[in-house]
Amino acid sequence: MAHRSIEILIGRLITDEAFRTAFFEDAPTALTGFVESGYELTALEITALMATRADVWTRVAEQIDPRLQKASFSRRPEMERQ
Repeated sequence: MAHRSIEILIGRLITDEAFRTAFFEDAPTALTGFVESGYELTALEITALMATRADVWTRVAEQIDPRLQKASFSRRPEMERQ
């Protein structure tokens, strides 16, 4: 079950700008909220997510067709450059 959760989380990181920004600003809180909303993550997965360079998520998000993105109306360009 946890692997499905990681797939959903990665999907959110690359398609949901607001979630990605929240993750960049405070990964532990973003991940806690994700788990509290009913998803499972192992300690190893959490550690791996927090160790992944932030620019990975931004670079992948930039490659996704905008029609698949969940837009945020409070853009913070400085977060996208990380």
